[in-house]
Amino acid sequence: MRKKTLKHQTFYLSLLLILVLNLAQAQEKKVAPTSQELYNEIAKMDTVLFDAFNVKDMAKFKPLFTEDLEWYQDNGGLLSYQTVFSNFEKMFNNENKLTRQLVKGSLEVHPIKDFGAIEIATHQFRHMENGKEEVGTFKFVAIWKKIDNQWKVSRMISYDH
Repeated sequence: MRKKTLKHQTFYLSLLLILVLNLAQAQEKKVAPTSQELYNEIAKMDTVLFDAFNVKDMAKFKPLFTEDLEWYQDNGGLLSYQTVFSNFEKMFNNENKLTRQLVKGSLEVHPIKDFGAIEIATHQFRHMENGKEEVGTFKFVAIWKKIDNQWKVSRMISYDH
């Protein structure tokens, strides 16, 4: 009887070891690597997008978004393309000189297979209010879609307001 028990214990121990090894492999991150080329392209597109924003150039700014744009904001909910650009029109006509700057060292870029890329970063918005400079620092996630060799934002998540 003791021999049978030892045999069973060895079997169960082997089975447990196999399960633990498989679980460890299943929990490994399988992150798609970001090429330097992709990182540079998205960093450049971030600059193009917000250079147009900072000078209030709607003709350059608006085409950098897909028409099925979904904009998620923690305090504002889900905004449609029409609502987003109606808000930008009002903002661009405002005299408060709102500008945006990417926080240095915060940019992350991750590929999305057969679609585009994810941009994750922190940015600061500055404007004058009552003679005093106001600065807000926020986090965002942009989903960039590559369409006919052109990058466009299809989803934006703005949070941590």
